[in-house]
Parts: sequence; C-alpha cells; structure tokens
Amino acid sequence: MKIENLDLPSYFKERYSKFPNLTPIQAKSIEEGLLEKKSQLICAPTASGKTLIATMAISDTIGKGKAIYVVPLKALANEKYNEFKEVLKDTEFTVIQSTGDIDSASEYLAKYDVLVVTAEKLDSLLRHKVSWLHEVKTVIVDEIHLLNDPSRGPTVEIILTMLKMLINPQLIGLSATIGNPQALADWLDATLVIDDWRPVELKQGIASNGEIEFY
Repeated sequence: MKIENLDLPSYFKERYSKFPNLTPIQAKSIEEGLLEKKSQLICAPTASGKTLIATMAISDTIGKGKAIYVVPLKALANEKYNEFKEVLKDTEFTVIQSTGDIDSASEYLAKYDVLVVTAEKLDSLLRHKVSWLHEVKTVIVDEIHLLNDPSRGPTVEIILTMLKMLINPQLIGLSATIGNPQALADWLDATLVIDDWRPVELKQGIASNGEIEFY
C-alpha cells in the first residue's frame, strides 16, 4: 500500500514521499478504517511505524476538528510537538504542547488544531469543562499500556472514560507491550490492530565472559 494513494492532504504526502510504502502495521490500520474515524488499539514493536499512524489520523482530522496527542512524559511531549510542528510548518494548521499548569482551563488552547498534552493536563482540561471540547474529533494515547502503571494508570483510565462519555471521539491507543490487547480493545470499543513486523530483526542471547551466544 502506497502513501500517494491515500485520501490524505498533499502536505502529508509530500512530507513522507521518501517513504512511499506503508509498513505492515500502517497498512493494517488503514484497512481497518483509520481514515473512516474508527477507534483502534495499535500493537506493534518499537520503530514499526506507530507514530505515522497517529500522524495520518491527525492529518485526516484537522480542518474538520481538533486532535489531541496524549503522552506520559514531558520530554516525549516536546519530541512529538517538534515532530508535528515540522509536518504542519507550511500549512494553516497550528500545534502546541501543554504539560504544566494542571489546575487551569488554559482557554488559550482553543485556537490550536493539534494539542500535545500529558494525561494529567488533559485530566485538568476535562475537569474544567473547556468550551472547545466538542471540537475534538481524534485522541491518540501513546504508551497506552501505562494503564497498568500504579501512578499514572488511574489518570489515563479516568480521561479515557470521560472522553467516551462526553464526546466519544476516535480513540487510538499506541503500544509495543500489552499483555491483554483484546481485552483493552474491547474496553475502548476499538478494533485491535496488531503486527509483529520490525525493521531490524530482534535477536536474543546470553552475554558471558565477553562472548554472546544467540539462541
């Protein structure tokens, strides 16, 4: 499956023209309705192309509504902000990251098309009942397996539950490590999209006395 054949904006296709073919997990996501606003749980190894799935969903959404990208760490928020800003640099669309001031409605966020936020910040926005929430059409949750994390998990669960109750957006969860993916997909009312392809073969072995024995 080729990027040039997808029903996506020209700026997206030009940006990724050097990677004309979709990876297996990306192709599966498209086939399962990513661009038809279907919610999905994406499970695939690191570097298999999960972020591009999120970028496709965002590019398909903005212009019709807002997209939110949820991350567990501020450092990751900065990385994704810079990535999306580069994708959208020659367009009319705007992106912002917001990770602090978690006791504020931050109404200035209303003018942006793409928001990169931590789970704690999104929790704050939901609790403040921001006026623009109905404009949000797609929410991507990176490292969604952190639902099982004792410290961050409850917040992630709360925001997902509130989002489904309040606006029921397209939800896309991304993870390389989920022990019970089908159960999580069912809870999200999402399609499980899973693949084990990786760009570099993963080898296992034991290192001892300066030597590695692979098995």
